Amino acid sequence: MGDMMDLKIILGKNIKFYRYKNRLTQEKLAEILDVSPNYIGRIERGQHNPSLEKIAKIAYALNVEVFQLFIERND
Repeated sequence: MGDMMDLKIILGKNIKFYRYKNRLTQEKLAEILDVSPNYIGRIERGQHNPSLEKIAKIAYALNVEVFQLFIERND
């Protein structure tokens, strides 16, 4: 179960990283994805486990490949 939590944290940190890189607010990303900003915040904090379909939509909105959202970053 620990590995799953780590993946959720890595996913959340990467979404936040690429969101900043794309100069998007949580509100703007939420608008693009037709979800609430609260939902984006929960994902970024590792508190929500989005579906694969939603992860694919997030990656598309952030202009990255899905796998990039699961690579552990050291910056």
